[in-house]
Amino acid sequence: MPFQPFELEHFQSRFERTVEYNLADSSVQCINTRELVNDGEAQELLNLTLYYPEVNGTRLLRERIVSLYPDADAGNILVTVGAAQANSMVCSALLEPGDEVVVISPGYRQVWGLAQNLCCRIHEVELTPEDGWKLNLDRLESLCSSSTKMVSIVNPNNPTGTILSPDQMRRIVQICERHDSWLHADEVYRGTEFHQDETPTFWGKYNKVVCVNSLSKAYGLAGLRIGWAVASSDVIESLWRRHEYAVIAASGPSMTLAEIALQGTKRKMLLDRQKRLSQAGHRILKHWIQEQNGAFSMVEPAATSVAFVRYHFDVPSCELADHIRKRSSVLVSPGALLGAEHHLRVVVGIDPDKLKTALGRIGASVGELFSATPARPALSVLR
Repeated sequence: MPFQPFELEHFQSRFERTVEYNLADSSVQCINTRELVNDGEAQELLNLTLYYPEVNGTRLLRERIVSLYPDADAGNILVTVGAAQANSMVCSALLEPGDEVVVISPGYRQVWGLAQNLCCRIHEVELTPEDGWKLNLDRLESLCSSSTKMVSIVNPNNPTGTILSPDQMRRIVQICERHDSWLHADEVYRGTEFHQDETPTFWGKYNKVVCVNSLSKAYGLAGLRIGWAVASSDVIESLWRRHEYAVIAASGPSMTLAEIALQGTKRKMLLDRQKRLSQAGHRILKHWIQEQNGAFSMVEPAATSVAFVRYHFDVPSCELADHIRKRSSVLVSPGALLGAEHHLRVVVGIDPDKLKTALGRIGASVGELFSATPARPALSVLR
């Protein structure tokens, strides 16, 4: 049976431990346990009995997640092993072979690949840097029909960092309502906004919406592998049955740490930390781009700890990323694996000195491509 691998994750898992600087990730620099917990909380962890935890998520964790979603209750929440597991179960529960699925490109291509492996028909709404990566809602509507089973949205967007406005969100809901389609909303970057309040959730705006989130991206707690799905109680029950097959339950110690992280003051601390690191990193990247003699450009994002950098010379992004890895010991994500060639996804929400060093190495290795050699003619910057 044909199988579509998750090429981006495969690329990262092959190389992320082989380089000095990993800029291919998509979360803010992760915090250590000592920074997260106080002495009392550390004792709580040490005294935790390592028995099976509640399969659908501890009651306290689900209650803390519920506080982030208006009019939800604990029965609307299923705690999962990251948003990745939630996304996988949503696709297996809601999609069947032959269903039509609409996704946004460029994007994190998990749902795109899962839908292919379920033998669905996929339509892509393509974003362009010339339009500031703005979602063309007329194009989205033109791709939807009575055959559209699900529309999948990532908001704020990975990798472009764009944010949907309330009006855009309402239009997306109207499109889904008109065609009785499921709306899958991946909201893992909520809380990463630079200059506005936290992006509203799609939860509560439509009766056929499923929202997913996690502690990986905005919170810098990727190693906990804690995510969740928010949906109507009947959908949660359907996802729960699949959860029992896949993992039984998320890790008990991870859920205890997640309970701590979602306390009001701790959550604010984590989100504020993310914004400081990301904003500083974007300033460093912007300055670096200005020094590259037109070889690179970027539409400035409104959120996230990643940047989607465009390069203006004719080398496939996988080839360029491989060259940078080998010559600089720096890993970046090829745009082709996110659905947009001639781009690189770069994480910037890390230690500023490390980011400066890594970018300097990228600049030097790319400079080598512009030096004429017998193996490769000198390149010209494309305008």
